[in-house]
Amino acid sequence: MRGRIGFGLLVYLGVALQDKEADADWLAEKIVNLRIFNDEEEKMNLSLKDIVNHKNYMVNGGIINKNTGSTGVLAVSQFTLLGDARKGRRPSWGKAAPPETAKQLYEYFTEKIREHGLICESGEFQAYMQVSYTNDGPVTILLDSSEAIHQP
Repeated sequence: MRGRIGFGLLVYLGVALQDKEADADWLAEKIVNLRIFNDEEEKMNLSLKDIVNHKNYMVNGGIINKNTGSTGVLAVSQFTLLGDARKGRRPSWGKAAPPETAKQLYEYFTEKIREHGLICESGEFQAYMQVSYTNDGPVTILLDSSEAIHQP
């Protein structure tokens, strides 16, 4: 087993041809501060960073103890997110960064998450992996740095 967290966020990270360190910086900051966890009033007001900074957090009526060190981000490299299936029947991955560039930005991204004071576990880059997770809630969000950084 490579990377494992007990509670937190599973991030599938696809690196595109035009992506730079600024994209990874933007994503890391966005991910750790995204307010998608419920507060005491069941409103999505807490970020992963907020939760890690508290000793305990309620999830489905049970208390998750933050002292276990298992709360954070599991980052899995996933070039297939860049697949373009608009034409034909076989996806094209021409917009995905080459492996050397993608690996460097993937590792840079995981380090940026850690610089925010969070645990960041990872999968094995460019390997076939079996990822198991429990989706505890209705939240799955697509973040695209190109929409935020590369637009005029």
